[in-house]
Amino acid sequence: MTDPAVAVDRVSKKFRIYHERNQTLKSAVMRRRRSVHEDFWALKDVSLEIPTGSTFALVGDNGSGKSTLLKCMAQILYPNSGTITANGRLAALLEVGSGFHPELSGRDNVYLNGSILGMTRPEIDRKFDEIVDFSGVEEFIDQPVKNYSSGMYVRLGFSVAINVDPEILLVDEVLAVGDAGFQEKCSEKFAQFRREGRTVVVVSHSMPQLRNMADHAAWLEHGQLKEVGPAKAVLEQYLDSTRADIRIEADGRVRWGSGEAVVDAVEVLDGNGSPFTDVVPTGSTVILRLHYTAKERIDNPVFGFSVEAGDGTYMWGNNTRDLEFPVEYIEGPGVVDLTIPAIPLAVGEFLVHGSVVDSTTQHVFDYVRDSARVHIGRGEPFESGGYITMGGQWRFPLGSARGRL
Repeated sequence: MTDPAVAVDRVSKKFRIYHERNQTLKSAVMRRRRSVHEDFWALKDVSLEIPTGSTFALVGDNGSGKSTLLKCMAQILYPNSGTITANGRLAALLEVGSGFHPELSGRDNVYLNGSILGMTRPEIDRKFDEIVDFSGVEEFIDQPVKNYSSGMYVRLGFSVAINVDPEILLVDEVLAVGDAGFQEKCSEKFAQFRREGRTVVVVSHSMPQLRNMADHAAWLEHGQLKEVGPAKAVLEQYLDSTRADIRIEADGRVRWGSGEAVVDAVEVLDGNGSPFTDVVPTGSTVILRLHYTAKERIDNPVFGFSVEAGDGTYMWGNNTRDLEFPVEYIEGPGVVDLTIPAIPLAVGEFLVHGSVVDSTTQHVFDYVRDSARVHIGRGEPFESGGYITMGGQWRFPLGSARGRL
């Protein structure tokens, strides 16, 4: 058994919230030198283990204790009780520009921040070009960082932190201010960390980002641990808790929405509109048919489907707005089809989610998770593994030394 990267054992942390401080000597004397305050417990008896080599997400509402726990792991804060044990070199990126001196240049701050994180000067010298290249701030590296944008701060701070070669990297939400190109770089870096067996602990409110990154997660609520385990299950439970209109059907399906229009059923049909009698062969024409009922006239609705693999990996999404298939209005019962000419999924079971939302896609009339399942069997093309088939073809190029026997 491998030791966990981080072990949190019955950790509690409190802060003192002052309602009225002693501002003068007179007020101190009158109150017998006592200020009016109360204790706020940001963490209450939290225990969890973060597996080595995992990307571990901490989720919860604002004030749930996520950032406090991360700061305790980084030893910026110390718990009132309990212990935290980290097995490996640790680096933390918890605030925009943390460890930077605003009057110093980016170059000087690379050396300052690197030394704070435990790097030697020769080590920083060796990695300096890589740090600056990853950050994308070469043009401004000799300018005072007080003139940097928040995005430049984050890029440079993150570049230093990852080049510490940490075995454990703690990241708190700051990546939300990075641009799309930087976020893509970060995602690739996290994937590289995972391949190298390193551990990333991340706090973020971006559920799509966490679904793609995390394999384990913990959900905190009012300082207490609600759930910990595989990311898919924990993230779903947390998201479900945030929806006031969520319902669990008698068949166990989860759905939510305001209900002016509802998804009655979703069918998986062949190219002739008939149900598949067995598995759906890879490469088959597939029709996803959504039956709905609009309880009142709804103008410009948007219908959608998404597909997940059995392990929760998000595979695909499609809706009528993005495909420029305008729906003027719906009223009463109806049916809408989405045809997939040659389904590219590999052998396995996949979950189909169906939805109907408003024209902005922000207001949900009805969303039904696991509204249908697609059982994919061997078809054409057949490939070696994974979630999808790419139709790859092997050949020897003309003029090569070897050819087909």
